[in-house]
Amino acid sequence: MNRVWKLLDNVENILCQLLLVTFVLLLFAQIILRNLFNYSLPWGDELATYAFVWFAYLGAVYAAKKSAHNRVTFQFRFFPRWVELACGLVADLIWIGFNLVFIWLSYDFVFNKMNTFWKSQTLGVPMKVFYLILPLAFIAMTLRILQNNYLRFVKHRELSDPEAEAIEDAKASATTDSKGG
Repeated sequence: MNRVWKLLDNVENILCQLLLVTFVLLLFAQIILRNLFNYSLPWGDELATYAFVWFAYLGAVYAAKKSAHNRVTFQFRFFPRWVELACGLVADLIWIGFNLVFIWLSYDFVFNKMNTFWKSQTLGVPMKVFYLILPLAFIAMTLRILQNNYLRFVKHRELSDPEAEAIEDAKASATTDSKGG
């Protein structure tokens, strides 16, 4: 099972990097071409837009993997730890329920309701290809939520808190800068 998660991690990582590089380079090329040569790639903006959309959805999957989606947790400092765990679990179950509804609706739209002749304007690629990110991303997010809860409640691993890590990194950096400066 670890191999499957590792493969999924690698695919997500590579796709995110590739999409980020693609849309940044395309936008940079478009700016250069427009300003210096009074020309632009007819398909450049469209591809950059679709790459950005895919990147945003895969970024949401990555945030789910890291448990980095925004949550209001300050109030849990006033309660026993089990209250925070129970509320987190309920929130994740609601999130999974939402994802399942969205997976069904997006799958139905992409594979049953979307006209097969709809094509992107300049690329000529079937729109199903671009809309496929919807069910894929929500399936992957659901898997990541389930993975995190499995690690937390079955394997009894404490998941790293990206916000707390960022605060600690900032404190360490500030301490290093004040000592070095």
